[in-house]
Amino acid sequence: MLDGRRVLLIISGGIAAYKSLELIRRLKDRGCAVRCILTKGGANFVTPLSVAALSGDKVYQETFSLNDEAEMGHIRLSREADLVVVAPATANLLAKMAAGIADDLASTALLATDKPVLVAPAMNTMMWEHAATRANMATLEARGVARIGPGAGDLACGEVGAGRMAEPAEILARIEAMLSDGPLKGVKAIVTSGPTHEAIDPVRFIANRSSGKQGHAIASALAAMGAEVTLVSGPVSLADPAGMTVVRVESALQMLNAVRQRLPADLVVCAAAVADWTVANRASEKRKKKAGDPPPTIQLAPNPDILMTVSKAEAPLRPRLVVGFAAETEKLMEHAADKLARKGCDWIVANDVSEGSGTFGGDANTVHIIDGTGTESWPAMSKDDVARNLAERITKALGKA
Repeated sequence: MLDGRRVLLIISGGIAAYKSLELIRRLKDRGCAVRCILTKGGANFVTPLSVAALSGDKVYQETFSLNDEAEMGHIRLSREADLVVVAPATANLLAKMAAGIADDLASTALLATDKPVLVAPAMNTMMWEHAATRANMATLEARGVARIGPGAGDLACGEVGAGRMAEPAEILARIEAMLSDGPLKGVKAIVTSGPTHEAIDPVRFIANRSSGKQGHAIASALAAMGAEVTLVSGPVSLADPAGMTVVRVESALQMLNAVRQRLPADLVVCAAAVADWTVANRASEKRKKKAGDPPPTIQLAPNPDILMTVSKAEAPLRPRLVVGFAAETEKLMEHAADKLARKGCDWIVANDVSEGSGTFGGDANTVHIIDGTGTESWPAMSKDDVARNLAERITKALGKA
């Protein structure tokens, strides 16, 4: 519940503004006080009357309204909230935030606030992928601005791709996490999950049996304890967990780049089953099978080592705690200890994935935590319980317990 909490919601100009009405309703249902700034562009999509009716408060629109300045003012608007949420956050408003421009009430309030800020980007795919937008977002995240989304799918413009504003339920979960008094509040975490797919040609790929269940569960457990989580997920059939930013990738190189873009972080958990090799002679067209011809030769090359890259990064990019996973089919403890030494991470979570273990794709796991002090073995339990126990251990290691 959000009883007694106060959110300043900035609604900027995009078709996704209609989702903000549902977000207001959900926040009010949780007992949260919501005060809204509606930009000139936002008012083209939702009316001040609708926003006021749902929020139960006056809607603020103009910087130089004498009545508004006398009653509230942009300074009080930004300071009397526990959290400032921008939903939707357009490319234009993100650019203003990054550049420190304050030419309307929304951008002025954002520049004047001393409270945490959460943005929910929403725009056309090309705008989101543009180097300027990505650089602006990276600048804001480096300053501590939290982000949720955008998701991928059908866009209002008729195109398909990344750019959809996160759903109100997802934003609400993130708000609850940010306003909670969880022990990991203020901790920035990155979790990798699932397999990677290494293309052989446009229709075939090399992969493994990882379902992503354990990595997704860890991300959810950390978010539930108040951490600001980015989940970098390979191809899985799981729904995106609520309350975090989810980045979908396919290859190991894409996963590495996604993790690098989100450093520095306090914590990185590399739970993904990253393919060790990629295809060096990837074909641009589908390889055809012809009668009498031998199978094509597939040349493999090493993939980048994400765990080692993060573990051996120089300060300030090296996280305070790096946790790796070792999925082994034999000599579990021996191989896991060797991996801890070679990779330079702080912990290794070792688990048996041999045939018949039921780990890949199953709902249970048996893990052993190896660190510089020894080994801690846990009994078989659900992957959700593994995640919660691991999150508690992480909390203690970071001095947050």
